[in-house]
Amino acid sequence: MMILTACKKDDQIAEKSLEQQKIEFQARQLEIEKQKLAIEKEKMAYEAQKKADSVAEAKTLAANKTQPKVIRETKTVYVNNTPNSSSDAASFGTTATQKKGMSKAAKGAIIGTVGGAAAGAIISKKNRGAGAVVGGIVGGTGGYVIGRSQDKKDGRVK
Repeated sequence: MMILTACKKDDQIAEKSLEQQKIEFQARQLEIEKQKLAIEKEKMAYEAQKKADSVAEAKTLAANKTQPKVIRETKTVYVNNTPNSSSDAASFGTTATQKKGMSKAAKGAIIGTVGGAAAGAIISKKNRGAGAVVGGIVGGTGGYVIGRSQDKKDGRVK
């Protein structure tokens, strides 16, 4: 025995809840659209402000370019008022001023060291490292001595 019954009440409740779900969904969709619209408004306001800021910055730069700038610098100059004769200079306790830059003695030592090391490595057949070291020392010493004599001639060293 089978009994089938139909209940309209449950169908109406199901239809109402379906209609309510549709309405709630549409309300949520409307809320999302409102948020999207608010975001677009903020984006447009941001772009307008950005444009206004760049125009204001351009005007400021143009105004700064037209106005002359006053730059004030002070330079301190030290003057050596000591007499030029060596006896007077000795009484003041000063020495002759030295020229700037690398001295000829230093240049000679560098060139002599490099050249001597190369020559020592080439000449020494059994132990090239030791030959380079000995050649570098000898070449550096010779280059320094020659450069020092040139510095004396130029008056850089006494």
